[in-house]
Amino acid sequence: QVQLVESGGGLVQPGDSLRLSCAASGGAFSNYAMGWFRQAPGKEREFVAAINMRGGNTYYADSVKGRFTISRDNAKGTVYLQMNSLKPEDTAVYYCAGRPFYYSDSHSRYDVWGQGTQVTVSS
Repeated sequence: QVQLVESGGGLVQPGDSLRLSCAASGGAFSNYAMGWFRQAPGKEREFVAAINMRGGNTYYADSVKGRFTISRDNAKGTVYLQMNSLKPEDTAVYYCAGRPFYYSDSHSRYDVWGQGTQVTVSS
């Protein structure tokens, strides 16, 4: 089964950019659709973005559309989340997740999760 490890989080100021990475190992990464979710303190985990197996189709939450871009490199077994124009409300722990074949915006449909990486947007 695929195992996932996120990296790239940190403390940034409003308007800054960050790129998160999620490296997969131990399985057929190219058979997995991938998603990014986030969870702020006291809130439920929410969908951010998803990408299909080959990377040709992407899907975003309205709150990040136009600011965030999800992409993947199957040769490297990695999925990325480029985050631009960051806002304080983007502060959360960001998780990548995978599920076979088809992406979803529901966290309950994902089988594999990373440990999360903290993103803090503050002046």
